[in-house]
Amino acid sequence: MSDTQHLLTAEEFAALPREGLRLELVRGEIRAMPPAFDDHGETAMLIGIELGIYVVTHKLGKVYAAETGFLIAQDPDTVRAPDFAFIRADRVPPKGPKPGWVRVMPDLVVEVVSSGDRATEVAEKTQTWLAAGVRLVWVVYPTRKVIEVHRPGQAVLALGVDDALDGYDVVPGFTAPVARVFV
Repeated sequence: MSDTQHLLTAEEFAALPREGLRLELVRGEIRAMPPAFDDHGETAMLIGIELGIYVVTHKLGKVYAAETGFLIAQDPDTVRAPDFAFIRADRVPPKGPKPGWVRVMPDLVVEVVSSGDRATEVAEKTQTWLAAGVRLVWVVYPTRKVIEVHRPGQAVLALGVDDALDGYDVVPGFTAPVARVFV
């Protein structure tokens, strides 16, 4: 990047025409995200169903679908969109006068890894979420049928189809067999 290139703010990013593209803003620079493959979409939906039903049934907070933008950092601005996010009820931001990026960090983020994703990008995104204050990140690998559990200050836990997901104190009481995500 040259010194003369303009870094976008979150507001400038919001004003851009989308033209059907999925975009994120990372440290002021636009990153295009191609549409997800079928394994990604199916897996993200299955996790969304599992978590979403549990959160709504138990009135634990709000859930957010893929492509919902979260303002993670400013100056330079970063707006990222996880495949699924959850914010506890006591932390849900009030609705503003007009739609905008969510300015409260999720408590839980799920990132589903597409076969075209680079390992370095997945690791960067995971670390960005954790550094921003997310308490639990699940990185889901559909082709390997593995879910990595990331929590600040703890070793990464890799779960296979014989294991169970746990919401820990982030989504209290939530458990689900990993196999259910990989139908």
